[in-house]
Amino acid sequence: MHSSITVMLCFGQLEVTDENLHLLTGIVEQTFEMAIECLRTNYYGTKKVTEALLPLLQLSSSARIVNVSSIFGQLSYIKNEKVRAELESIDSLTEEKIDDILQLFLRDFKEDRLKANGWPMTLSAYKVSKAAINAYTRLTARRFPSILVNCVHPGYCKTDITRYIGHLTPAEGAQAPVMVALLPDGGPSGLYFDRMDASPF
Repeated sequence: MHSSITVMLCFGQLEVTDENLHLLTGIVEQTFEMAIECLRTNYYGTKKVTEALLPLLQLSSSARIVNVSSIFGQLSYIKNEKVRAELESIDSLTEEKIDDILQLFLRDFKEDRLKANGWPMTLSAYKVSKAAINAYTRLTARRFPSILVNCVHPGYCKTDITRYIGHLTPAEGAQAPVMVALLPDGGPSGLYFDRMDASPF
């Protein structure tokens, strides 16, 4: 899966949108099993590690949680207005609602109803998993006000996940997560950072 709005192909640079999805035929494969694995890794895996470490983090006077997200996790990629509104509304958001949304996504994926129900068509599970992580980050920040909890898009890095065609070295990509991890006490919490800058969800 790619972590930038731009996918580099052998014949040049192409901005991949749902409108030109046909250009990815035979290049990017999406199966139901892969969608399940993506959600299990990106969302549920992150959540399990976080929940396991929270008792230890609460013992610290300056605990930080930094979830690695993606620009693809922004809610603008989800056209389903009801889903987008639920993920946006921090006051009524719950883990159960996030789980329900992910199950709805998987059902629509299995029934080939992604487009009909306003889900992203390109890198579908990746985008939904990162949107879920962003929502979970906000929830965790609300639940634990003594811990600074944020998520960050590190940028398009030259790693195996991008087939080494990103713009940043791994060291450059690490700068943003490290900056967020080192925010001073009393700093912002529940935010999404696009590299070094706070950005809308």
